[in-house]
Amino acid sequence: MSDILSQYRINTPPYYRPVADEVTLFQAAYSVRMPMMLKGPTGCGKTRFVEYMAYTLGKPLVTVACNEDMTASDLVGRFLLDAQGTRWQDGPLALAARHGAICYLDEVVEARQDTTVVIHPLTDNRRVLPLEKKGELIRAHADFQLVISYNPGYQSLMKDLKQSTKQRFGALDFNYPEHAVEAEIVAHETGVAPDIADKLVSIAERARNLKGHGLDEGISTRMLIYAGSLIATGVEAQNACRVTLVRPITDDPDMRDALDAAVTTFF
Repeated sequence: MSDILSQYRINTPPYYRPVADEVTLFQAAYSVRMPMMLKGPTGCGKTRFVEYMAYTLGKPLVTVACNEDMTASDLVGRFLLDAQGTRWQDGPLALAARHGAICYLDEVVEARQDTTVVIHPLTDNRRVLPLEKKGELIRAHADFQLVISYNPGYQSLMKDLKQSTKQRFGALDFNYPEHAVEAEIVAHETGVAPDIADKLVSIAERARNLKGHGLDEGISTRMLIYAGSLIATGVEAQNACRVTLVRPITDDPDMRDALDAAVTTFF
């Protein structure tokens, strides 16, 4: 492995609790270097899954948090000026393709469509990345794999992946784990007692039932871990839930009252 990727290696095993056959399927996809698309709600474990798989496969992971201001140059690279003159600097996608890492584009639909088009040559049998400004064609390293993620629940017709992009990927669906598994995850990640984790998950399930009926998104597993972490430090449970579960997801007074009531029911 190139030394330039050493900072992207995950040295500590991330905790990930498989909920189906996603680990086996991803390993099979990596064995043939199939580009993969992870679809699911915010905070359900997509990024943790990619970190876990990169560690399991022993590959460095280059992560890009996509946004609407991201340009193609942000992905592939650009010329920079320094004391010696002009030099080329690879972007994260070029870095991963050139040296052999897993490149993870998080929330890829947040990027402009004219930006995401640059991934197309890497996601078919060509496995190449043209650097037009530099006049170079990168042939992807044998270890390179491209992984993207997005939340279908947030997307509109104006903000979705083109079919010409979607059909270049295999896809795994993610969702919040079933009650017992999610409680196990919360207890493991925060150190709270199992009964506390169970109550937190019950609150989340009530909130998720309100998605589309006053809430844009339900309480995520990530938010439950925040709540459990505060409780583990000694913060009173109702206060911890208000700070991490209720206030971040809504400003509507009636909805806040309903969620506060759910918290009071369990704590």
